Amino acid sequence: MSKTNNMSLDTLVTDFILLGLSHPPNLRIFLFLVFFIIYILTQLGNLLILLTVWANPKLHVRPMYILLGMLSFLDMWLSSVIVPRITLNFTPASKAMPFRGCVAQLYAFHFLGSTQCFLYTLMAYDRYLAICQPLHYPVLINGRLCAILVAGAWVAGSIHGSIQATLTFRLPYCGPNQVDYFFCDIPAVLRLACADTTVNKLVIFVDIGVVATSCFMLILLSYAKIVHAILKIRTANGRRRAFSTCGSHLTVVTVYYVPCIFIHLRPGSKSSLDGAVAVFYTVVTPLLNPLIYTLRNQDMKSALKRLAAGQGVANESK
Repeated sequence: MSKTNNMSLDTLVTDFILLGLSHPPNLRIFLFLVFFIIYILTQLGNLLILLTVWANPKLHVRPMYILLGMLSFLDMWLSSVIVPRITLNFTPASKAMPFRGCVAQLYAFHFLGSTQCFLYTLMAYDRYLAICQPLHYPVLINGRLCAILVAGAWVAGSIHGSIQATLTFRLPYCGPNQVDYFFCDIPAVLRLACADTTVNKLVIFVDIGVVATSCFMLILLSYAKIVHAILKIRTANGRRRAFSTCGSHLTVVTVYYVPCIFIHLRPGSKSSLDGAVAVFYTVVTPLLNPLIYTLRNQDMKSALKRLAAGQGVANESK
């Protein structure tokens, strides 16, 4: 019995080979440059939002911009967890990832991704209160309450990531070790397990399905009420300003949630489209967030102009 156990331990996988995105060999350098530039622009764009919110006293005390700054912070980390590994797959470097590295990446992705889901929901709730109950808005939500809600989102995200990572890697992996994906995500890793994954797939469907779908439905409900309230605004300028602020958020939410739900509610899928779809919410969304929130937000554009003109905190507070 002891010998059998030792042999089974010897055959357990110690690392995973990430096959990455399918691509023609002659496009390898081009794709490397594309994803490298996307990563740099994502980091710079989100860092610019963080600096703008921090440097402007009128912004960093308002719940909407506290949430926006936190979203940028999450986007920087989410991009750092995924994109460097994608770019590495376009180089001659080894595609192997240590077992513990795969565990860490899967946990970090689901921790940051679920926290982002909760954050999008908080942003929708904030806009609902600001537009539908403007007179009570300062009482219903303030900087302190916003900080508590954000902390709750981080804790809930951490719990979610821990559950998914623990359930995925409690299974034995005895080979093969080639992950047909560009990062260690649950559906791709589960295909390599040497045990029944029915329970895991059920938990994925229920847990991720409940988290993502519930948040998405709450966001849609909030925006249904927001649209109803906006249509009651008498001035065209007021309606345009409200639609501009909310339209940017709804655009980002759609780009993030639809691909995410598409992937994780089909854990047994082996479609070649899954990788391309996943690129949207892991790579494209963190890049688009700074563009959408700055180009369609008058307060952010004004703050950016003042920051570019060198008007610092002292001038802004006058």
